[in-house]
Amino acid sequence: MTKFNIFSENIYGNWELDEKKYIDTAKKILKYYLSLENVYKASCLNEFDYNTVSFDFLYCDSVKTHEINKEYRNKDYPADIITFAIFADSGDKFVFDGEINLGEVIIALDKVIEEADKKGVTKEYELAFLISHGILHLLGFDHQTEEDYNFVIDLQNKALESIGI
Repeated sequence: MTKFNIFSENIYGNWELDEKKYIDTAKKILKYYLSLENVYKASCLNEFDYNTVSFDFLYCDSVKTHEINKEYRNKDYPADIITFAIFADSGDKFVFDGEINLGEVIIALDKVIEEADKKGVTKEYELAFLISHGILHLLGFDHQTEEDYNFVIDLQNKALESIGI
């Protein structure tokens, strides 16, 4: 049975996030994705032996994601989510003591609130939606084409539905 080590840090002062709840949500979403044979086979985990999967969440504001975007991605705008898929994007994938570190998901909580208001959903729903999106990126899924985008969004919706969100 695979163990999931998910770490979380909230440096955004305007939302007292229940980090344990969202770590549990992330675990359920990841388990759902890995239970789908087509998703698992297409993921970066497919050809490796491991017993632990780990990754991090950083919750911050859009000022921070703007800085990160400029510094690491040469993009001059704030993002709602940035994913550093270390394992999926690496040419030299390695498993250390049975553990795979997938990378880090950075989410701007002020953008989550703004987007939730625009969409007419709760901020909690929008956050779970972005968590599911970030996990797909960590697993190696991208959305460069409209077909890929539709596949990713459909998977996110199914994942949230599967865990009652």
